[in-house]
Amino acid sequence: MRSLHACAVILPLLAATAACSLPPAPSASLPPDAVVGAGDPTRSAIFGTAAAFASPAALANRPADAARAIANLEYLAVELPYGPRWAGISPNVASELALARNEARAALGIAPGAPPQAVIDQLYGVSRALRAGDQAAAERLLSPAVFQGGGAETLRRLASLPPLPHANTAAVLAQFEVQRLDMLGDRHGGPGGGGAYH
Repeated sequence: MRSLHACAVILPLLAATAACSLPPAPSASLPPDAVVGAGDPTRSAIFGTAAAFASPAALANRPADAARAIANLEYLAVELPYGPRWAGISPNVASELALARNEARAALGIAPGAPPQAVIDQLYGVSRALRAGDQAAAERLLSPAVFQGGGAETLRRLASLPPLPHANTAAVLAQFEVQRLDMLGDRHGGPGGGGAYH
């Protein structure tokens, strides 16, 4: 009887300890200029990424746009699987986004263990610098710890990205999922499980 009582006390404590030892869910954010006006940055990233990776020609010789597209993909690979507002999204989206992020990182020479936020921040900085016509600043913004080929090589890769089929598939799948959640929300008189309007 005493051992049963001890188990009743110890088991909840073990469960609480295990819950406390779980690592926090990863998170990432986009900069304020990721979307123009008062739009939703995540929805903008989803639809913009789907358009950007629709064909290799969409980003050919457009390194500033390519930098933004890959930054947005990096963000979506964290936000859609782990962001609480997207709890209703298909798990297939998370799987495809993980493949797409690995594919894009390999194409750009991004360190496999690089923090997503560092990738996002540096690529958005590069996009701004290139749009301002400052190639030297863009090169300086790319840390060799994150972009292993260095600034000049990374900019060359951004200007001539290879086909990224996983990025295309993941972005289109995410777009379909957002539209599906929107329709579910309309049917039930409010936003769907993904909370696309939260």
